[in-house]
Amino acid sequence: MRRTSLDMVYELAKQDERVVFIGSDLGAGTLDAFRDEMPDRFFMEGVSEANIIGMAAGLAMDGFIPYVNTIATFLTRRCFEQVAMDLCLHNLPVRLIANGGGLVYAPLGPTHLAIEDMAIMRALPRMTVVAPADKEEMARFIPLTLDLPGPVYIRLGKGGDPIVSDERKGFTVGKAILMREPGRVLLVSTGVMTNRALTAAELLNESGLGCGVLHMHTVKPLDDEALLDLASQVEAIVTIEEHTLVGGLGSAVRDLLCDRLVTAAPPVLRLGIPDTFPDKYGTQDDLLAYYGLQPDALAHSIREFAAKVG
Repeated sequence: MRRTSLDMVYELAKQDERVVFIGSDLGAGTLDAFRDEMPDRFFMEGVSEANIIGMAAGLAMDGFIPYVNTIATFLTRRCFEQVAMDLCLHNLPVRLIANGGGLVYAPLGPTHLAIEDMAIMRALPRMTVVAPADKEEMARFIPLTLDLPGPVYIRLGKGGDPIVSDERKGFTVGKAILMREPGRVLLVSTGVMTNRALTAAELLNESGLGCGVLHMHTVKPLDDEALLDLASQVEAIVTIEEHTLVGGLGSAVRDLLCDRLVTAAPPVLRLGIPDTFPDKYGTQDDLLAYYGLQPDALAHSIREFAAKVG
């Protein structure tokens, strides 16, 4: 997914002279073609994330569209002040491409696990937050960023994730994609958790519990219309995210239902990472299993919830 996003930035730069790339201490070979062909629009600034946000803000004020790429925790925790004051306050078109959203950097421990990144970015006025499901959806999304107003946070998976998106369904920022028609239950997921939600829904369907899947690739702004419409058709909603349960997709969904539904909202189960620093190491899949976020465990939790609701 990261390779696809950066390849698309390179293609955009060849078409539009406003596009610049800024990285911080990325690996050798990252966007070599960009650096060689457009050296005046390629910057590798070392371990100085707060600086690159200020630099991107200055370039944006001069009419450029900067694409900033580094590890997700560095873009969110390390330079929150600069993102808030330099980018969001001035509503600047800077695109933050965040490597390793969620549990991707599981071998490196809590310093590198971006489990609260969407909550941090959601809290900022004018920030758009997007988490594509796979590399093909990422390829459809990146060209749209040229014309989006304001700053954008783009959450990347590890790469090599199953392709579950469908080109025929298109991609519009702020518009969710219904991947599977709802039955009794609606699963709402984002990012790479959508492929696991689809697998869980299939397992549940085989056992007689019909579940739809709504892929909420844009966590902010949320697709209020789609969610409210589907909420009126189901008995229960389950949100699924590779993120802490505080402030992420589940919180966004509950906020909307509480604020907008005149009649009683369906019960909501939020599945994600508990409010704690991860204390385990391993692979991304290991930690997803530990937190009950792989398809079999998801199906079990959803089945138990549906039984209580029904």
